[in-house]
Amino acid sequence: MKKLVFIASTLILFLLAQTVSAQKANKDIVDVAVSVDDFSTLVTALKAADLVGALKGDGPFTVFAPTNDAFGKIDSKTLSSLLEPANKEKLTAILTYHVVAGKIAAADVVNALKKGNGKAELTTLGGAKIMVLQKDGKIWLKDQNGKYSEIAKTDVMATNGVIHVISDVVMPK
Repeated sequence: MKKLVFIASTLILFLLAQTVSAQKANKDIVDVAVSVDDFSTLVTALKAADLVGALKGDGPFTVFAPTNDAFGKIDSKTLSSLLEPANKEKLTAILTYHVVAGKIAAADVVNALKKGNGKAELTTLGGAKIMVLQKDGKIWLKDQNGKYSEIAKTDVMATNGVIHVISDVVMPK
């Protein structure tokens, strides 16, 4: 029964994402992020970390993109501090923890989870590991600190990769 719920929820997310991907497919990852109001904090952070040029590159990349609400869960003083030039290195480490080399679509994640008995480990651009897992009929990221972030929307396609929308900012150790 759990597998059926998992497959059904994945298919629903996939179908919902297709509408968005059809609209965004002619833009790179940064252009897609700029065009979505709910990614304004992410775009601000990418600019502060000087990562815009990298994510406009050929890729392909898979980006687990936190929404403004996800960034809102971080203490406002901490977030403001991270956006300061003096903390560029730390901000870069956090943001690159949300990016994986290669284009990993939702179907690829589902296949990896099947092969891994509900778990799959990915290596981020920063070189750190992040876990993707199936839990409670949903797909989640689990960061190195044991914190979970739900993958809320999948397969927002861009010319140089794919974006998956997540509910919380994940953090490397």
